[in-house]
Amino acid sequence: MNRRILTAVIASITCALVGLTVMQLYWIRSASSVREANFRQSVNEAMAKVVFQLERLEKRKAAEISPFGGMLEFNEHLEYSLFISPHQLDSLISRELNIRGIDTRFEFGIYEPEKNRFLLEPTGNSRKQLVRHGYAFQLFTRDLFSSPEYLLIHFPYESRFLLIKLWGMLLISVILIAVIVFSFVYTILLLIRQKKLSELKNDLINNMTHEFRTPISTISLACEALADPEIPRTEAMYASYTEMIREENNRLAILSERILQAAVLEKGQLKLRKEPVDLHRVIRDVVKSIRIQVEIKDGEIRTDLLANPPVVEGDRVHLTNLVYNLLDNANKYTPKKPVIRILTENAGEGITCTVEDNGMGIPRQEQKRIFDRLYRIPAGNIHDVRGFGLGLSYVRAIVDEHRGRISLESEPDKGTRFTVFLPYQIPES
Repeated sequence: MNRRILTAVIASITCALVGLTVMQLYWIRSASSVREANFRQSVNEAMAKVVFQLERLEKRKAAEISPFGGMLEFNEHLEYSLFISPHQLDSLISRELNIRGIDTRFEFGIYEPEKNRFLLEPTGNSRKQLVRHGYAFQLFTRDLFSSPEYLLIHFPYESRFLLIKLWGMLLISVILIAVIVFSFVYTILLLIRQKKLSELKNDLINNMTHEFRTPISTISLACEALADPEIPRTEAMYASYTEMIREENNRLAILSERILQAAVLEKGQLKLRKEPVDLHRVIRDVVKSIRIQVEIKDGEIRTDLLANPPVVEGDRVHLTNLVYNLLDNANKYTPKKPVIRILTENAGEGITCTVEDNGMGIPRQEQKRIFDRLYRIPAGNIHDVRGFGLGLSYVRAIVDEHRGRISLESEPDKGTRFTVFLPYQIPES
């Protein structure tokens, strides 16, 4: 995918996500405002009923005290303690609020602003909250000869109560936003991964073309030379060209085998043929086959095979390929005079095999990805080294199938050390 298209897609999805989130937050805020308005309206209705009942109780008590008290509309009202107690007022307020679905904690008091005093309150801990944040409802509005008095009510957990009422909508909104964000992140990661896979595919095709072209061209030239009647045909000439064809054919076989190995790993069809394997014998055979390639570069392979016994349970073919890939990498990534050391030791319930070289090393930031399929380090002279990026991913897969471990130590320009642990017996999965 083109970088500009990918950037445009990411920008579009980001804008859509931000827009949807803003709209969701707007609707939540609108719903919260509506819920708060309904709450205030319910409180007003409940307290209006409470004020009305307080006035009725006062008139009834005044009539009991004086037969003419109810007719004197402009007289001052009775003391609150004469017709209602804090507990009774609390019960009255609770009943009216519960009728309207308000069951959160509240505090109340009767306040006279002119004298800045409370005429009735259940506790003295909520004075400031009642005055500053409480709902105020005037009492005895017909009493023209006394200063105004107010029934104050405050809900300490009003916000929590409203939030609980909105929890269903909030939960759905959070889930929707989380799903959208997850889908967005997953889509972006998928797009980036697809782009990387596309680049890896192109690199693989280019590497395959380059790798196969050389042996095919060599075989073609050798066949043409053998078929050319003008070239003198001698035993030495036949032997030379035949050997050349054989070597290039073996090279093609190795390349095709690596691609097949990658296909097997991709499909998850890797199966081990378990048998006792002499690891030292495997190492010697591989060293014998690859020694010439190292010596051509004026290098050497040193072996310190110290494990005793050297036998592990495993698949001989895959273990041979494992050792070959490690030695081949050590040789390829050491441009001049490679010195490769192979060490085996007994370690607990298995054997460790260490392959160490004096090559160009691997940068620290690339070491985590070095075992990824098709991955090749995009830096420096590594571009000049042939390969498909399949070797180390295959090595790790084989180690995992044998229930072993592989670790890497490396520094740029100081070499690399791979340590593989293989158990004597493969544990049952």
